[in-house]
Amino acid sequence: MKIFIMTDLEGVAGVLDSKNWCFLEGRYYSKAKELLTMEVNSAIEGFLEGGAKEILVSDGHGPGAVNQDQLHPRAEYSRNWASGLSSFGLADRKFDYAVWIGQHPMAGTIGGHLTHTGNMGVAEQSVNGIKVGEFGDLAMVASELGTRSIFATGCEAFCREAQALVPGIETVSVKRGTQTTPGNHLPREVYREHNKSAIHLHPVEARRRIKEGARRAMERAKKEDFGLIDLPKPPYERIRIMRGDSEYPPRILKQKHASSILKMHDAPFTLHELEINPADPGLRGLIGKKIA
Repeated sequence: MKIFIMTDLEGVAGVLDSKNWCFLEGRYYSKAKELLTMEVNSAIEGFLEGGAKEILVSDGHGPGAVNQDQLHPRAEYSRNWASGLSSFGLADRKFDYAVWIGQHPMAGTIGGHLTHTGNMGVAEQSVNGIKVGEFGDLAMVASELGTRSIFATGCEAFCREAQALVPGIETVSVKRGTQTTPGNHLPREVYREHNKSAIHLHPVEARRRIKEGARRAMERAKKEDFGLIDLPKPPYERIRIMRGDSEYPPRILKQKHASSILKMHDAPFTLHELEINPADPGLRGLIGKKIA
């Protein structure tokens, strides 16, 4: 069995905020990388115990956040993908299962930790009317390729997001965000600070739960039929609503493709302006007021 592991950094236990832990110049970035790598290794151990034969780890966070020299020796490491960012290498070979470690929720998620979609400037994203974040983007691509999404880890709110999109997926929560509002109307950097409060498991306990969850996911996947999304019918359109800030006004970005979600992600974005409702400066005042 071949497993594709997609990694991110914001959903790792002990990664406390964006500026100090998730940026290359952040003072705790090296520690964050170590924490992520150990969570990935715990998942790999669980998958191997469950019968996995081939594992590829795709390093999906910004400038890279997996310490390759500390990575489990049974895993291959992928970065700088030949096929571009549309699948992070998932389409380069036939995988049986797709997995996410350290994933964060989509932008605007109440109770999420370090929530965003691609970057802090995105207020909302959808594919054919279905709200999705970074997890949903790749999970849809996986389903189009016939690869089953069986396991995901991150904060509690992300686990709910994964379960809602992929019924039956095994998840492990390693922390719980404590903000109580979506913050859709906030400028980018204010929104970044809005999402940093959380209660974390100890990293050792998080790794124990991840290993158990990974093994459980493998055992279930052998017996149960889950992990493929009932995709919407083509044509496909991805819409990103971008929050305004001091540099850019609110705007909409679109991608389209007649038959493929994977190819849609490789298509260029088109820019559409937004008309702002002065009586409602939040996201609700922007939706439905597109100027093509």
